[in-house]
Amino acid sequence: MRTLKFLLRKELLQIRRDPAIMRLLVAMPIVQLLLLGNAATFQIRSTRMYVVDLDGSQASRGLVTRMAASGRFVPVEASPSMALADRALRSRRVSCILRIPADFERDLVRTGTAPVQLVLNAEDGAAAGIRRTYAGAIMARYAAELTGELHPSRLAMEGAPVRGAARVEVRAREWFNPGLSYQAYMVPGILVLLVTMVATALGSMNIVREKEIGTLEQLNVTPVTRAEFIASKLIPFWVIGLGVLGFGLAVARVAYRIPMRGSLALVFLGAAVYLLVALGIGLWISTIVETQQQAMFVTFAVNMIYLLMSGLFTPILSMPWWAQWIAQLSPVKHFIVLMRAVLVKGAGFSAVRVPLLVLAVYAAIVLTLAVRQYSKRTA
Repeated sequence: MRTLKFLLRKELLQIRRDPAIMRLLVAMPIVQLLLLGNAATFQIRSTRMYVVDLDGSQASRGLVTRMAASGRFVPVEASPSMALADRALRSRRVSCILRIPADFERDLVRTGTAPVQLVLNAEDGAAAGIRRTYAGAIMARYAAELTGELHPSRLAMEGAPVRGAARVEVRAREWFNPGLSYQAYMVPGILVLLVTMVATALGSMNIVREKEIGTLEQLNVTPVTRAEFIASKLIPFWVIGLGVLGFGLAVARVAYRIPMRGSLALVFLGAAVYLLVALGIGLWISTIVETQQQAMFVTFAVNMIYLLMSGLFTPILSMPWWAQWIAQLSPVKHFIVLMRAVLVKGAGFSAVRVPLLVLAVYAAIVLTLAVRQYSKRTA
């Protein structure tokens, strides 16, 4: 223990004397959390719309007004020419075209069904689908209000035929996130991202820095055991990682009003196990490279795989079946599941014991690999 105490003191002095590390630990989590918490969203707040109104009736003008009043669509251009509308869509001046045919009002009043055409820029398929859903909901409400209860009136967008005359009343109730806040879903995942980047980056620079400055050879000839050496490299950054998470939780609570329904002790328990995984991967990287530049590139590649296969930005259930199996191998995915379950849903230990167990197994495997790799490199 006396040897470990001196090794830890050496590591803490190195951290204090490196201003770049201190800036990384303090500035990066704040800036990234504030930026990504607002930018990382799939919500479509405003869509520039071109209006081609061939009816010119009170009902057609009311439809345009209703879509604009929703705040989801902004009519920026209008003309009776589809050629001009197509040109605006191709030049990206608008993202959708609303074409209202002639006799729109007459058909809506007489038959209760009036077709309209919504042309969407589908370069981003997910965004186009969201815009279509928004438009369909607005049109359905407008048709119901316009025609009353005389018949099951509705607007039909081209490509989505209306079938049958039955009406279904849906009463939805949202649990865990009543306001449907996307930040409540994204910010816990972003906190995991920040902890991962800090822990993996710092861990990967650790041993390789000793190689570059020549102190690793000096440590190898001392009676320091491998366990003491690895522990001295892990413990300082493990404590720092928990501190970064705590600071990030405070920022998330103050800046975004993120709900924290579950036990924070359970969150930190999961973080304590997960940091062993992230730091272990970083230490393993530092044992297989020779320079800090190589460590940076390898860490970047590992973090990219983490992000793409973690379910942070892309739902795992939307991936192909083989990608879903690969995603299960990502420790980031399991910690994100734990964070969202505890903070947003208020889950207890029994609900997250599987992610905790998976992270514990990963920690044992990764740390074993790091120690063995280190012993080979320094034998």
